[in-house]
Amino acid sequence: MSYGPPLSSQAKRIMLLGSGELGKEVVIEAQRLGIETIAVDRYPNAPAMQVAHHSQVIDMTNPEALSKLILEQQPDLVVPEIEAIATGALVELEKQGVRVVPTANAARLTMDREGIRRLAAEDLKVPTAKYAFANSLDEFREAIGNIGLPCVVKPLMSSSGKGQSVCHSISDAEKAWEYATTSGRVKNTRVIVEEFIHFESEITLLTVRTASGTLFCPPIGHIQKDGDYIESWQPHGMSAAQLIAAQDIARTVTDALGGYGVFGVELFLAKDTVYFSEVSPRPHDTGLVTLVSQNLSEFALHVRAILGLPIPEIELVTPGASHAIKARSAAKPYRVEGLEKALSLPRTQVRIFGKPETTVGRRMAVVLCGAESIETARATAHQAAGFLEIMPL
Repeated sequence: MSYGPPLSSQAKRIMLLGSGELGKEVVIEAQRLGIETIAVDRYPNAPAMQVAHHSQVIDMTNPEALSKLILEQQPDLVVPEIEAIATGALVELEKQGVRVVPTANAARLTMDREGIRRLAAEDLKVPTAKYAFANSLDEFREAIGNIGLPCVVKPLMSSSGKGQSVCHSISDAEKAWEYATTSGRVKNTRVIVEEFIHFESEITLLTVRTASGTLFCPPIGHIQKDGDYIESWQPHGMSAAQLIAAQDIARTVTDALGGYGVFGVELFLAKDTVYFSEVSPRPHDTGLVTLVSQNLSEFALHVRAILGLPIPEIELVTPGASHAIKARSAAKPYRVEGLEKALSLPRTQVRIFGKPETTVGRRMAVVLCGAESIETARATAHQAAGFLEIMPL
């Protein structure tokens, strides 16, 4: 492989569709290898735009606008970083020779919970929670009756837990339906109803598909609240049998999706079974912990894999933990308080994403801690997170 420097006619160019905190780290890793970067999002000054060579603001759910931009810019690689993209346009562009990471079909399937769940459960036969789909409140109540209570209700397309809730009783049905149909990435009156799995823990298994084979990062444990990640740690303890089952599921699903790059495969660990939950064909928010725990972060792995560069090994350098920092109120502008206290703790780092404004519950920063044990890393990350606060100016 050879290419020229950024901003030259021989440069290798990557276009990122979605420019949040994960995209920002991808851009940084790409630039370390001399790649020219284009950050695209629906609003200006998104985190990745602040470090990219170029930025563009468009409605990425508009197929005409998306196709026009890609054809004008002619990137070597198109890298989706979020779900809310006109994936049909990517499928058509891929037929014309545009390279989409990992593939346009993978982006299309995984943005839609129905598509990926049917692929996993019905085509690939991997273990999943029982599920049903509903197009109306009456169908939703019927699905609850079939699946049982409690059950998990999700929009077909969302991120960071938006629109997701647990329905505990039939009296909660209307509220859960309203939340799911109005709070997803795209307004949709079709939802998925899932069996509530009584799991011992849930993990993310970062799965790296490369030209020379599939690699796995050590499992990442995490805690979610309302479907959104709060903290994560690596490695997560699990039995040898559970790890083999998890890797088999992850390999089966990602092989079916194809392409190269990092996939965040979410799994439930129950007493006797490992269940597939979801997959993201890109670095995962719980994988932010790899910025402190691994020799190569998930972002470095993603860039190497999509460029076809070698990855000799993935090594756990230290047990590590991450803790998300969320805004409690809407503010523009805002300030961050407590940074000096957080950074006074041993082996602690903070990443402030630089989002231009806050909304209630928006993830604005993350604490990263390394330690001799997971318990110490988590405790330190929790303490550091307690020092940090996002405040209106």
